[in-house]
Amino acid sequence: MNAAPFIAVEGPIGAGKTTLATMLSQEFNLPLVKEIVEENPFLASFYQNIDEWSFQLEMFFLCNRVKQLEDTGLQYIAQQKPVISDYHIYKNMIFASRTLKGPKRDKYRQIYHLLTDDLPKPNVVIYIEAELDTLMYRINKRGRSFEQDMDPAYMEQLIADYKTGMAALAAQPNPPAILKVDAEQLDFVEYPEHFRQIVNQVKEYII
Repeated sequence: MNAAPFIAVEGPIGAGKTTLATMLSQEFNLPLVKEIVEENPFLASFYQNIDEWSFQLEMFFLCNRVKQLEDTGLQYIAQQKPVISDYHIYKNMIFASRTLKGPKRDKYRQIYHLLTDDLPKPNVVIYIEAELDTLMYRINKRGRSFEQDMDPAYMEQLIADYKTGMAALAAQPNPPAILKVDAEQLDFVEYPEHFRQIVNQVKEYII
């Protein structure tokens, strides 16, 4: 590929995005851009009342991620330096399309495109697919207080939304290469040989 690799690791909540992005960052000696999650002041309220707090939550995430993307563009992409991130900005559309309704959703989509259309985007996406039981287990294991009341029905819908969202991302003009990681078959934390399989796939886009 002509441009320097800009790799994003994506997947539903609890898929292991940050863990895998960190492991790959260390493996390939790449700078790592990590999304801001726990700093969002609306998270706890959102999980208690999704309809009431979704717009505030999504706007906070969007503004912070746009700033990170601007910085990533200046520090790495413009200088042809490879970089890896534990999210793709397109995740904002995946979440907002589910949590927002009517005029708020339309308004959010307009703001999203206004802020992101001219910013650099990842040219490689590592998409971690996982089933509900695996995601709920990992969410409980990491013990974030605001996630402990996570509704399994919301998570089930999020899994479906991610599949739809990744298909839509792949259908965009100049889409990124999307590498799927089946978390039901590959446990990249517990089994080094599983991680090596992912490394070998990623190597094709870095070397």
